[in-house]
Amino acid sequence: MVVVEIANFITQLIASSGYLGIFFLMALESALIPIPSEIVMPFAGFLVSSGKFNLWYVTLAGTLGNLAGSLVAYVVGFYLGRGFILRYGKYVLFKEKHLLLVEKWFKKYGDKTVFFSRLLPVVRTVNALPAGIGKMNLKKFIIYSFVGSVPWNFALTYIGFLLREKWDMILKYSHILDIIVGVLLVCLIVWFIVSYRKKK
Repeated sequence: MVVVEIANFITQLIASSGYLGIFFLMALESALIPIPSEIVMPFAGFLVSSGKFNLWYVTLAGTLGNLAGSLVAYVVGFYLGRGFILRYGKYVLFKEKHLLLVEKWFKKYGDKTVFFSRLLPVVRTVNALPAGIGKMNLKKFIIYSFVGSVPWNFALTYIGFLLREKWDMILKYSHILDIIVGVLLVCLIVWFIVSYRKKK
């Protein structure tokens, strides 16, 4: 029931506010407010199919929103630290296990974790916190966050575009969709890197 109410709020806001609504909602998602991109972007994709929106503008609005929200979370991590986040994160449904997972990736893969984690469900909205806590270079953080958000937002928007009036089917299978989209995007990037190295 809560999911339906959230979906109604999202669709009404996007329908009335356009690209600005998409930006605002995706900013909230990346600032750890529980707004699912799996509803925001596919619905925007449906509106693209009806001719009300442009596919690339929708992707850009969502990506800029992700960047804005991520910067908020980065600043929180940078200035308030890990203890504050673990203490008060529960009020925005923040889960410590996701932070621990991304922190582990940071230790193993470094700053590039920001890029790759943006392609994965759940942890994609948490990566800004450990980046801020670890005082990651802001310029790198902005670049990796922006570039990493583009494939996810485009994929969800395009799925909504393909489904058209049936876009809300995603509500029933959002968890499965997260996994499928995440795996496909990671495989695509690995394939691109391997192909590029072979050519060189």
